[in-house]
Amino acid sequence: MVDPLALSNIAPTAFEKPNAARLQVPQLGRRPRVLLLYGSLWARSYSRFLTFEAARLLDAFGADSRIFDPSGLPLPDDAPEGHLKVEELRELSAWSEAQVWCSPERHGVMTGVLKAQLDWIPLSIGAVRPTQGKTLAVMQVSGGSQPFNAVNQLRILGRWMRMITIPNQSSVAKAHEQFDEAGRMRPSPYYDRLVDVMEELMKFTDLTRGVSDYLTSRYSERKEDAKKFSAQAGLKVI
Repeated sequence: MVDPLALSNIAPTAFEKPNAARLQVPQLGRRPRVLLLYGSLWARSYSRFLTFEAARLLDAFGADSRIFDPSGLPLPDDAPEGHLKVEELRELSAWSEAQVWCSPERHGVMTGVLKAQLDWIPLSIGAVRPTQGKTLAVMQVSGGSQPFNAVNQLRILGRWMRMITIPNQSSVAKAHEQFDEAGRMRPSPYYDRLVDVMEELMKFTDLTRGVSDYLTSRYSERKEDAKKFSAQAGLKVI
């Protein structure tokens, strides 16, 4: 067995062995909190319809779901952070333990409507990373065949924002055929996949909420924090 303290590049004060006991999920006594974002402002928005179907399923699975309405949200850098819609979005993101992102695929990419929402959610506020450790499910709708460009981009963004993106995803092709006049999703394999994705999100959220701080605790960051603390205290870093 290798003694970690014998590794010359390791900072002993920051090195921790994984501890399975710390992964025991606490009983929080409340429903998992899920924020859902969608990426279109059309009156008949299929990404909104799919998002509302996802919220109905999440509530049936036992979640406390909330959907952010992006109408009126300014472009990033075009308004102060104190803008009411920006504050609403950031408060909901901080409140959530899981998120669902749904975008139409437009010109082979996610829409600016959804990207603007994600750009308004900061990567860090002081020492706090608002999205780190939250679980994430990604979805998209398209007017033609079934592509995966938007969900692939959303996965990259989720990783960049240090979220735990679940393996499953939803990509609904020919979305205009999948919803009735009231905006409800018709029975189909696409609907069944949506159920699968929301079920999986709930399971991953139940596994990680309450222990996400430990799951996302990193040696490099503990080392940096120790260095800053030592500098403030006038101590030598070991």
